Amino acid sequence: MDDTMQQEPRAVDTTSDEEATAELAGRLRTIEALPLDQRAVAFGAVHDELRVALEGTGETDDSPGGR
Repeated sequence: MDDTMQQEPRAVDTTSDEEATAELAGRLRTIEALPLDQRAVAFGAVHDELRVALEGTGETDDSPGGR
């Protein structure tokens, strides 16, 4: 696996909306260039990070219905 797959969820910081959008767009372009199996895992990690940020919790839900 490459480093993209082994990254810990990023902490939410106080960037502007424009900066956050540009960073997310760059990450998504990078993910889309990965092989399909790695892409699925990477998109799952982005999903989890966004969910945690939106819910305002520091925990992830690994239960079967968590996604």
